[in-house]
Amino acid sequence: MGLHAFTIALFIAVAAGGAGLSVVLQQPLVAVAGVAAGFLGLLSIRVAQEWQRAIILRLGRFDRMEGPGFVILIPFMDTIPYWIDLRTITTPFTAEQTLTKDSVTVDVEAVLFWRVLAPKKAALEVQNYQEAITWSAQTALRDIIGETDLAEMLTGRQKIDSRLQGMIGQRTGPWGITALSVEIRDVKIPASLQNVMSMQAQAERERQARVILGDSEVQVANKFHQAALSYANNPVALHLRALNILLEGMKQNSTVIIVPSSAVETMGGVGAMAGITSLAREFAAPLGGRASGHQNGQTDAVPRQETERP
Repeated sequence: MGLHAFTIALFIAVAAGGAGLSVVLQQPLVAVAGVAAGFLGLLSIRVAQEWQRAIILRLGRFDRMEGPGFVILIPFMDTIPYWIDLRTITTPFTAEQTLTKDSVTVDVEAVLFWRVLAPKKAALEVQNYQEAITWSAQTALRDIIGETDLAEMLTGRQKIDSRLQGMIGQRTGPWGITALSVEIRDVKIPASLQNVMSMQAQAERERQARVILGDSEVQVANKFHQAALSYANNPVALHLRALNILLEGMKQNSTVIIVPSSAVETMGGVGAMAGITSLAREFAAPLGGRASGHQNGQTDAVPRQETERP
């Protein structure tokens, strides 16, 4: 951590005060003493932020941990080798050209969220805790990839994330660091394998479509079979259904459909019976009139013959 603005301002103020006092007293040594006092203050006072902790060594041995706020040091005896950040830190890491369990080469990108819980351990137990946790995360990711199939890696990322978090936490726990979460960002596979997987997925979709189509055909065939059994017992309903189909076709297409008379005759006599019935109705009236007239004529002739005989 660099010098704070307060310590620099304090140094300038003490040095300026010493210089002004030396002018008043006309003693150059006062100015030198003022500059020396300001320099000692510059070396003795540090300021730690709210999220920082200062690891203080005195003559090379751990003395204490300070922060946040002012940190008072003994010049030339106390040193601050580490300023530990207690905030959550994100570290991206990758595993390139790594073989999966089923011998597929993949490149995996992930992000680690971690935090320092014990600043003293992070400063004293490992040389560079930030670099150490990066290498530890990358090694754990390679181990997980080697134990996982490609299909499981593509579909079960949450499971892999939890396994990675536990493995990294075990390795970084002695350093006073905890792994909060791990998220896999991307899994890259070779282009040739992508084409093969795309063809496989397309073939699978076509197979499912054909299976669904076949099931639909079976269901339709069963319905037709049930309808055939119903029409077999009632032929009149079948012919009426045929006429209804013709009528619906004429409504939808707005066209005229010419049906041969032979097609009507093949409907089992329904059309013929209707025609015969209509013809019988047409000729019923004339025939009825002639029959009644003939009967009246015969009744008139009989009395005449009877009158002529006597």
